[in-house]
Amino acid sequence: MSRIGQPEVVEFPFPATPGGPPGVEVTDIAGLVARLRRLGAEAGDRVRPGFHLLLTVRRGSVPCAVDLTDCTVTEGSWLWVRPGQVFRLRGTAAPVDATAPDEVAATVILFQASLLDAATVAEARLDRRAWRLPLTPVPEARAPVEGTLELLESEYHRLRDLPLETHVEVVRHLLAVLVLRLSHLPGGQRRRAAGDETFRRFQAAVEQGFTRSHRVEDYAARLGYSVRSLTRASNAAVGRGAKAVIDDRLVLEAKRLLLHTELSAGAVGDRLGFTGTTVFTRFFRHRTGETPAGFRRRARAHGE
Repeated sequence: MSRIGQPEVVEFPFPATPGGPPGVEVTDIAGLVARLRRLGAEAGDRVRPGFHLLLTVRRGSVPCAVDLTDCTVTEGSWLWVRPGQVFRLRGTAAPVDATAPDEVAATVILFQASLLDAATVAEARLDRRAWRLPLTPVPEARAPVEGTLELLESEYHRLRDLPLETHVEVVRHLLAVLVLRLSHLPGGQRRRAAGDETFRRFQAAVEQGFTRSHRVEDYAARLGYSVRSLTRASNAAVGRGAKAVIDDRLVLEAKRLLLHTELSAGAVGDRLGFTGTTVFTRFFRHRTGETPAGFRRRARAHGE
């Protein structure tokens, strides 16, 4: 879907699941694409789920993109898309059109955080995006994850074995086990550390203020930390310094605006708080290796 060469992002609300457990759906790639088509979208369109989306592959591979970052989900790995992230299936003609049904076998789980209890939401840190895409369990972790998935898939489809309320509880608890295991895989979240709360506050402040301030010093003063403390906490949480966290957020927003709007480079820079087109262009080129105009041309030509 596009308007005169302008790619759209389609809002993807949680689909209704009549007769099934509320707040969760277990399907496959074809089922996911069928839901996209009900929204008027196609398989390769960019969508913004208003819920959590888990995708895992048992056979073959599924190329995807999350927030303009390309990745490929291969056998045994998992993609976890959080609410508000922009997601796209890339090059999925075979599994979508079923022209090669034996080549790809994948499971897609859609769920709302409200289905899980507060303790699970906090421990799995559902508000924290995975910093590695996709997630790949180490050998000793793969069997428990896959065993939990198998149980979840089986119970999800056994609608008549138990009263509906009991069935919902069984599915909810199995989903909780799965997300807790996934969140503790390498890359799912960093190990809890003394600076964890510091980084959480810093990340929230950046999300609120990155268009107004690009300086670590400003966030440190606002939050009552030293610049060194924010840098330490950022490195511990995501392996990036505090300044890099701010710059990464600016680059992501710049790419979104360049790709999904017709705003000029100067207008994009202005929205992001840069003092002029030259300053923004210099920043963007330094961080990405491309000019804003060059990125827009390439990204649109390749359908990113």
